[in-house]
Amino acid sequence: MSARLSSKARNNLQRQLLGWFREHRRDLPWRRSRDPYRIWVAEVMLQQTRIAAVIPYYDRFLDRFPRVEDLARARKTEVLKFWSGLGYYSRARNLHRAAKQVVAQQGGKFPRDLEAALNLPGIGSYMAAAVLSIAYDVPLAVLDGNVARVLARLGAIHGDLRAPQRWKELQEMAQRLLATESPSDWNQALMELGEVICTPQTPHCNACPVRKACRAYSLGITGAIPQPRKKRGPVVVKIAAAILRDPRGHTMLVRGPGAHDEVLFSRMWQFPAIEVKRNAKSELAAYLRGKLKIVCGGIEVLPEAHHRVTYRNITLLPYLVRVPAFPKLDGAKILRLAEVGRLPVSSATCKIVKAALTIP
Repeated sequence: MSARLSSKARNNLQRQLLGWFREHRRDLPWRRSRDPYRIWVAEVMLQQTRIAAVIPYYDRFLDRFPRVEDLARARKTEVLKFWSGLGYYSRARNLHRAAKQVVAQQGGKFPRDLEAALNLPGIGSYMAAAVLSIAYDVPLAVLDGNVARVLARLGAIHGDLRAPQRWKELQEMAQRLLATESPSDWNQALMELGEVICTPQTPHCNACPVRKACRAYSLGITGAIPQPRKKRGPVVVKIAAAILRDPRGHTMLVRGPGAHDEVLFSRMWQFPAIEVKRNAKSELAAYLRGKLKIVCGGIEVLPEAHHRVTYRNITLLPYLVRVPAFPKLDGAKILRLAEVGRLPVSSATCKIVKAALTIP
């Protein structure tokens, strides 16, 4: 599409979009600073997570780790605790590792060089371009799902936008359209347009500042672009979790033993758990006896909870398991149930805790 635009038309497009953005931009916390660290933290949190969900975590995280040096010095368990509930915990682990690298090798400053940025853990081409352009005005175009959709409609580009060759073409198109005098505002403007105007379903074309340049709008096919992606069918999973309780009212959390540790519990503190095949109660009891050598004094059904991770629909089946004493397991945590929230736990574990707090 950009190849069809004259220099004048491209300049008009840039002027119209930048003017709209500067007048209508949302007041988001990461837009109040050009500090690359704060922009970087926001971009990591915003991966696969809605803005509304990110804001409270972002504010709390930066209250605790206001500088990259504070994050680098922190223990991983504390970083995960402040990430707890946001999901996709590998993001937090990579952010922590990268912060240590930035402090050790870059003097505490996010690198201005693209290659150096790409060498940081968890930094890919999109995030490197986003941080470098927004913080430093480096003329690098960003390409994420929102931007790809905007560009596809501008150029009336059909087909699967994530197909490797088409994605490459969109990246080249994004770079050609980049307003090199204002890369920070331009990239944010494209993302903003995709988030609030050029939405996936029912785009608000009448409010679009660049609809006159949009080929899909002129052809009346904005609803057909982009082509819907084939979604993986949902997978139904049942997880039984044991809330162990001794006579003093303490419980036990573990790391490692459990079902879907990477997906559901993210290698964080969790209750012993299994994936259910047929009979949750008997299978959990057998697991506790055989694997953890736990003598059960009784198993009580607690209210179930529901959880979703990507294409998995998960039913959480918590059970209160009364034990005379806890087994000796390396690295296990013994604590009161109300204290579980002080540890880094996943949102699935939080839901199990909520069910467990109904215990009299």
